[in-house]
Amino acid sequence: MNKSILTALLALPLAAGAQQSVLTPEKLWQLGRLGEMQVSPDHRTVAFTVTRYSLTDNKGNTDIFTVPVAGGAVRQLTTTPGSENTINWRPDGKLTFISGEGGTDQLYVMNADGTGKQQLSAFPDEGLSNLKYAPKGNFILYTQDVKTGKEIKDWYPDLPKADAKIIDDLNYRHWNVWDDFKATHVFFQPIGADGKPTGYGKDAMAGEKFDAPLQPLAGSEQLAFSPDGYSVAYTSRKLTGKAEAESTNSDIYLYNLRDGKTENLSLGLEGYDTEPAFSPDGTKVAWLSMATPGFESDRNGIVVYDFKTKKRADITAGSEQAAGNIRWSPDGKAIFFTGVVQGTDQLFSIPSKGGKMRQLTSGAQNYNSFELADATTAIANKTTIGSPADLVRLDLKTGKETPLTTLNKDDLAGVTMGKVEDRRVTTTDGKQMQVYVIYPPGFDPAKKYPTLLYCQGGPQSPITQSWSYRWNFQLMAANGYIVVAPNRRGLPGFGTEWNNSISGDWGGQPIRDYLSAIDDVSKESYVDKDRRGCVGASYGGYSVYYLAGHHEGRFKTFIAHAGLFDLTSWDPSTEEMFFAKHDIGGAPWDVPQHKSYTQFSPQLFVGKWDTPILVIHGGKDFRVPEGQGMEAFGSAQLRGIPSRFLYFPNEGHWIQKPQNAVLWQRVFFEWLGRTLHPDSPAAK
Repeated sequence: MNKSILTALLALPLAAGAQQSVLTPEKLWQLGRLGEMQVSPDHRTVAFTVTRYSLTDNKGNTDIFTVPVAGGAVRQLTTTPGSENTINWRPDGKLTFISGEGGTDQLYVMNADGTGKQQLSAFPDEGLSNLKYAPKGNFILYTQDVKTGKEIKDWYPDLPKADAKIIDDLNYRHWNVWDDFKATHVFFQPIGADGKPTGYGKDAMAGEKFDAPLQPLAGSEQLAFSPDGYSVAYTSRKLTGKAEAESTNSDIYLYNLRDGKTENLSLGLEGYDTEPAFSPDGTKVAWLSMATPGFESDRNGIVVYDFKTKKRADITAGSEQAAGNIRWSPDGKAIFFTGVVQGTDQLFSIPSKGGKMRQLTSGAQNYNSFELADATTAIANKTTIGSPADLVRLDLKTGKETPLTTLNKDDLAGVTMGKVEDRRVTTTDGKQMQVYVIYPPGFDPAKKYPTLLYCQGGPQSPITQSWSYRWNFQLMAANGYIVVAPNRRGLPGFGTEWNNSISGDWGGQPIRDYLSAIDDVSKESYVDKDRRGCVGASYGGYSVYYLAGHHEGRFKTFIAHAGLFDLTSWDPSTEEMFFAKHDIGGAPWDVPQHKSYTQFSPQLFVGKWDTPILVIHGGKDFRVPEGQGMEAFGSAQLRGIPSRFLYFPNEGHWIQKPQNAVLWQRVFFEWLGRTLHPDSPAAK
């Protein structure tokens, strides 16, 4: 390791006389969470939302705030018991938003200082979301659900209490929701002189059975107005059933408000095409594009379509840098975007005609998203492993950062965070792997500490300078653990080969990378080799199950959340079949001898399990169905392995309800305390 880095980290003293405490699950849920942001038309003000949760009420409330782009006082504009969302600045400098305070989601407007609030709409109670204004304020677009299929009560109206589903095709459930026989469609509506929607919303996808944006996770970033307001670009995967389950082929569709015609701009591009963004003059549209069909974690390039020539080009072709959150410069000559690099999220730019890509920022932080204030200034959502999201102003010429908000200054006053080390470890095949090591607050290298190997999910989701509200490294460190978090094979930010090499090799080099990381850090005198644990979720949970049969005595405890246990049974029971086909190598009946099924499926090695294990799973997790967790727990119980099953019947792949999330943390640390850290408060 780099001794000088560690020495520098340990040399930072605590403020004299300061009252110090550490992060707790309850404290984590007190923090305000930065949400949407948008810069005003005069480039002087940023509007943003903050959500705060009540553990007692088991829910959150979102309010709207503003702060000057130049810096200054933060002003809270709303204080209603309900939540406000979908903020938009109108061309006249007033701020609109959606609120359900009247019982249904409706459009409201207020002055930039929060005064003069007025309800603008009277939409039917069908639920509305993703509302956007055309740049000239002449139209709005929004999404609503429309009925596209029949339920049991439609087929058999004389059986109104029958509780069942009749399923004839795939994609009958997705992530954590069942097919409700509805599709989310894009609507547009004119705006009158009084600022209110006029007439009725027109369905731009009338008669179609497809969703826009992509469900259930995408939002307004997949919808865009042209500068003149007379065209709408949206993302949709116009497939259903088995075809949809087996394909990532979403496209960018252009709907003409004047003649009602729709054009597929990405026809022939067979991977994901998402997030359209029009150039300022409306002559071009750019979007994110993945080249490889069926590969959901392929590199996102930037495709630009020219309406005059009818030609399109990937302006990032030849680069290994993936892109996200694209924004045009005001003059249309450049495109700015975010990208993962070496365990961080940074801002980049590239000429809109293609050319040399420039990295504009650097440092140990994530700029997770951003909006342009002008040609040389961006407002960004910033996090680090030691700090939750705040707004900062960035100089795009120098990369200089200026803080705009400190949303959790009071809540985190006196809370000591652990130091974070950026370390390099040599892998078994001679590569250099980045590993984050997070140390407990008040770390003393003369002592020995229990140590956790953290296994990341995805399997292609990077470990960066993000702030998590569940797998929070600082919370683990606050409980007395050193955390080892490797950017193992398969994680983006280290080149295409590194990112792609995990596909079909889940139990191979990525697992060896994990062992290289924990073995390297364990050489340090302050790591207690008799108190090491291994934790992770999704592919990370798979890694835990797999390592439980291959760890050769390294670990004294395991925790797996939403892990894949039996790849043979998982393949036909998950919902996005394209993922299983690409990453596992094919269905078990098509490739029965593939190493995914003969060498890398964790259930094959339960006979070697010899270590306590906590299994966690959600009943509405359709990506990794609950049976995977039940099989793992049942196997451990039948083998006589000390084990516990934490089951959330109404949670999906993630634990999202506040009290469930705190319970998750308590059981997590109680298990570690009991099996690994007998001196911890949780164990006592």
